[in-house]
Amino acid sequence: MATAEKAIPALFVLLWATGFIGARYAMPWAEPFTFLWVRFALSFALLLLLIPVMGARRMAPRTALHAGIAGMLMHGVYLGGVFWAIRHGLPAGLAGLIIGLQPLLTAVMAGAIAGETVDRRLWLGLAVGLVGVAVVLSPKLGDVTGGVTAATVGAGLVAVLAMSIGTVWQKRFVTNADLITGTLYQYLGGWLVAFPASLLFENQHFVLTGELIFAMAWLVLVLSLGAIFLLMVLIRKGAVARVASLFYLVPAVTAVMAWALFGETLTPLQIIGMVITTLGVALATVQPSLVRRVPR
Repeated sequence: MATAEKAIPALFVLLWATGFIGARYAMPWAEPFTFLWVRFALSFALLLLLIPVMGARRMAPRTALHAGIAGMLMHGVYLGGVFWAIRHGLPAGLAGLIIGLQPLLTAVMAGAIAGETVDRRLWLGLAVGLVGVAVVLSPKLGDVTGGVTAATVGAGLVAVLAMSIGTVWQKRFVTNADLITGTLYQYLGGWLVAFPASLLFENQHFVLTGELIFAMAWLVLVLSLGAIFLLMVLIRKGAVARVASLFYLVPAVTAVMAWALFGETLTPLQIIGMVITTLGVALATVQPSLVRRVPR
């Protein structure tokens, strides 16, 4: 059991990174918010089927509301903002660098909402990790086009801010809830953001192709269920600042996947960046005692 728990962070990073690969397959065939609300609806339906099978516990209305708010932030606003920004021309490298701010923002918010104090070594790890992410993404940062606008950059910043708040909100208000029931309300919250946004900003473009069906199935089963359950377990068991630092590894893992699947370049500089990122995450996560809870 202890060995399995130790594998959770690595498995989470691996699964989370596949989300960007799945999005690459899906985006030519569906608009971002339209794709997301369908994904959230399917995830919600699957979780409804799992509740009686897994014997999931009911949730108090107040806790359900908090889970829904976390879902609106972590799924609806975060994913919607990132997908919308990239769809409207924000270079993927710049988007990745903006998203890379999330662990630092989460650490800043952890004290205010979750009552955590961040040790200097954890701050150092977060800073080193951000440098590593910048190095990994540096070959793509030169691809700056007309898509870099106040709207696209603003959407990226709002997205990363929402993910940070949502992660801390989940830790503070929903940490002891049943995982299946809590995730069910999260996707309801995500749907309540994505569906109205699709009506306001999109034409409901959705073309059923093999690639879209594959991407949807993968993102629902592997990301919306598997990876999110792992994230909730990590948030429940650890300090949110340390958990957030794992997101630094995602761009590096995604770069390796894109190299293997799509033939994208993987330069020596990017490999050096991966080593730096791994060092930063190690500094942030190796010693659980680095982050302690402040009594309220």
